Amino acid sequence: MAKAAPRIQYAPVDDLFLDPTNPRLGRRVSSKSLKQDEILDVMKDWSPEELATSFIESGFWPQEALIVVSETLYRKTRLVVVEGNRRLAALKLLKSAIDGEPISAKWRDIAAASTLDANFFEDIPYILVKNRDEVSAYLGFRHVTGIKEWKPAEKAEYIAKLIEGEGLTYDQVRRKIGSKVPAVRQHYIAYRLLLQMDEQDEIDMDFVEVKFSVLYLSLRTQGVQTYLGIDIQSEPNSAKNPVSRKNIGKLVNYATWLFGNEKTRPLFTDSRFVDDFGKILESDEAVDYLERAESPRFDVAKRKSGAAAADVVGYVEAASDAIQLSLSDAHVFRKSLDLQKAVKRLAADSMQLISLFPSILKDVIEELNEDARSS
Repeated sequence: MAKAAPRIQYAPVDDLFLDPTNPRLGRRVSSKSLKQDEILDVMKDWSPEELATSFIESGFWPQEALIVVSETLYRKTRLVVVEGNRRLAALKLLKSAIDGEPISAKWRDIAAASTLDANFFEDIPYILVKNRDEVSAYLGFRHVTGIKEWKPAEKAEYIAKLIEGEGLTYDQVRRKIGSKVPAVRQHYIAYRLLLQMDEQDEIDMDFVEVKFSVLYLSLRTQGVQTYLGIDIQSEPNSAKNPVSRKNIGKLVNYATWLFGNEKTRPLFTDSRFVDDFGKILESDEAVDYLERAESPRFDVAKRKSGAAAADVVGYVEAASDAIQLSLSDAHVFRKSLDLQKAVKRLAADSMQLISLFPSILKDVIEELNEDARSS
């Protein structure tokens, strides 16, 4: 039997509370004891003024109703918003500005342009649900795989809460949020790895946490899995400490190479190089270089790993493709001085390249001679 549609209720904005455990606040900030003004101080950087302007122009529509739970907060039973915290923050900041307490000149200007009715803040639509579990599937779909995605670290923390707080399996989380098991598993292991890194004094977490997405991506590479000894297929109980004690030193190395710290720059800053980083960690020679060099370089490690060979192949194939394209019309413009100059440069570079492969040069010469004899 289908559940009845939730009923929309209304409450003054001051009776609605921001969620101090909202994953978007970040694991170092979110806390049951976090005060409302502290939450607003964080959320003021989430562009709530855009929503406030929208409220002034269009009002607050019932279809955008906040989703709320009734639970104990600050020692009293409160209406705590579990979905729509950015909207509530915009409402609270707008009300403060209209009441003569703007947090900035921008909010003062927004308030000055307001034509809102005096009762606007007294009738904010919300939907009351029994508990957080009842709405967790909706939040997961909306923010992990849906239209308003959280950042990777926020997704991972939310998935971890479902697994550790609700005791769900990877598959149950998958069904709850509409994702896939490998993605759920990788998010969870990445989050547990983050917590494990936080326990190491040698790792500067300020450099790590801002690049959680790079950490997440790196776990898909065989090199990172092997170097750290991570079982990417492990179940939640086994994944709580992805890296064993004997590999903690390697975990510190990994964090330094991938994220850097105040004294050391990371090996690379472009996330597109994550796969190459994984290839480097598959090479004993490249790893030995990274571990012994005082200031290792990414390009050197890449060459030692053999991963750079694929780049060279790509360059040569691209050049060959370009030459094939030019052959179709080159004869038409053979008197062009610019084309002659370009061909001369190509010939010089080609001769220099092919000289590195004497056997290939010999085969090409024999083929050209054979063609000449046949003609």
